[in-house]
Amino acid sequence: MYDPTQLRTFLAVSQTLSFTQAARRLGLRQSTVSQHVRRLEEAAGRPLFTRDTHSVELTEDGEAMLGFARRLLEVHEQATAFFTGTRVRGRLRFGASEDFVLTRLPEILEGFRHDHPEVDLELTVELSGTLHEMLAAGKLDLVLAKRRRGDTQGELVWHDRLVWIGAERLRLDPERAVPLIVYPPPGLTRALALRALERQGREWRIVCTSGSLNGLIAAARAGLGVMAHSRSFIPPGLVRVPDRAGLPELGPVDFVVVHGRRAPASAGAADALAGAILAAGAGLHRGPSPRP
Repeated sequence: MYDPTQLRTFLAVSQTLSFTQAARRLGLRQSTVSQHVRRLEEAAGRPLFTRDTHSVELTEDGEAMLGFARRLLEVHEQATAFFTGTRVRGRLRFGASEDFVLTRLPEILEGFRHDHPEVDLELTVELSGTLHEMLAAGKLDLVLAKRRRGDTQGELVWHDRLVWIGAERLRLDPERAVPLIVYPPPGLTRALALRALERQGREWRIVCTSGSLNGLIAAARAGLGVMAHSRSFIPPGLVRVPDRAGLPELGPVDFVVVHGRRAPASAGAADALAGAILAAGAGLHRGPSPRP
């Protein structure tokens, strides 16, 4: 009933909320992307997106189709692998940034291990900056991390914004230096936060440095200061710092999957895991699915 090609196009549009970006990701013309979506909507008998000249949004039926599309494509890929006799094997060195500790990533990795039992998966959790360095040095095969501003490498998983967060009771004194909770260098979020404050001319002081997300969250919950964080990943017990605090805008951030050097032994496994992450798209940040 549903064409896998159209489902993949639908997922790309739902992740980027842009027909132009989806076309660029898939290597298709924008008119082809629009045609795939239109045919899928005809097959479903319902509109999946609301769109105008400025924005693209999923409808309620589009949100429902997201889950179905992911499962249908997963089954389609499993059937294709079974009947063509192609089995993904090898060693895969995968790096994920600290940002993904509280997301659906563990669930995705569990599914990957179930579907590809002959892959030896080695997971490294580190700062985005460190992961990019390891990838460049040939120490990782695939990375899921924040993209450096101005960098064009990688496939977009979703587009987000950085915001200031802290304990709800925290009150900032405009006459005193901003108390900062940060990752150590080469953390990308750290660099963006310091650059924004310096551009504003606002004084700052570091009150906590930790390479662990849990360490940063603990300091923030204790009310020690504020931290820059993805808007989609605000942990329980912390809130967005209100605009009246006068902190500078931090700007956008892209989360991407980036392939390393294409070693034949890991290429198939890297492609399979990257596909699973891209299929999850923006749904990755919604947190682990509840277990029965």
